[in-house]
Amino acid sequence: MLRQRTLSTVVSTKGIGLHSGRLVEITLRPAEPNTGIVFHRTDLDPVVTIPAQAQYVGGTTMASVLQKDGVRVSTVEHLMSALAGLGIDNLHIDISAEEVPIMDGSAGTFVYLLRSAGLQEQSVAKQFLRVLKPIEVREGEGDQVKWARLEPYDGYCLQFSIDFQHPAIDATANFAEVDFAKDSYVKTVARARTFGFASEVEAMRAAGLARGGSLDNAIVMDEFRVLNADGLRYEDEFVKHKILDAIGDLYLIGHPLVARYVACKSGHGLNNQLARALLAASDSWELVTYTEEAPASVPYVREWKHAY
Repeated sequence: MLRQRTLSTVVSTKGIGLHSGRLVEITLRPAEPNTGIVFHRTDLDPVVTIPAQAQYVGGTTMASVLQKDGVRVSTVEHLMSALAGLGIDNLHIDISAEEVPIMDGSAGTFVYLLRSAGLQEQSVAKQFLRVLKPIEVREGEGDQVKWARLEPYDGYCLQFSIDFQHPAIDATANFAEVDFAKDSYVKTVARARTFGFASEVEAMRAAGLARGGSLDNAIVMDEFRVLNADGLRYEDEFVKHKILDAIGDLYLIGHPLVARYVACKSGHGLNNQLARALLAASDSWELVTYTEEAPASVPYVREWKHAY
């Protein structure tokens, strides 16, 4: 059978919060089977624990924010994406402030950190959530419409379309598809960085956002071009980052998905609405396990086998 996973050992790192600008230390610890992903605010007395689950998302303005009893853990999507990509089911995450560090703006640093700790298979079967009926959420109308949908699929595939009407983005691909039957999360998705516009920085910082943002942890654009000296990592890095975010947001469902995700101009808010709508429609999904003899239909299985 395909088994649940955690880390082999404890690993820690420090970094800056993208929106808070604060230095934060994060420690990743192995967890018992069926624990799930759990955040612990260790800077508080007593320590506050927040499960990484869609129902605890209390904010989605430029990040996915977990919230419980007034306590927040912000910007969880890149780390959650890395955990999904490496098939990690159970983990304790100790964090010394309210925001997960942004690192280089992608999930790549977290992938490196997780792999450096080593991955440990556990004795319990991994449970997948298989979508049985389409679920869709929408916002806006006409040219302003945004939507996201989950539909039945024998594997895990994500399709995303963007439309930012900016020269630097229009010059790249505005559509991407990642199918984990053939695409590697680490090679295809993990290094895609978050992005923003220099013209919006002042207003964002006045609103308490992007205080830790820089060319070291984001793609930044002026009115016409990318300002980062090293350019883009992928030709379609902008839309690939939206897929990276979606993988992290959807992992808050609590299980790896067997489904196709299709979205147009979606973001953290719609992704969370979609996750909640799916969980609320109990006839639209089922939990399944897989034997080693049926790997072709299982998302990420190739990645997991080579992730040690």
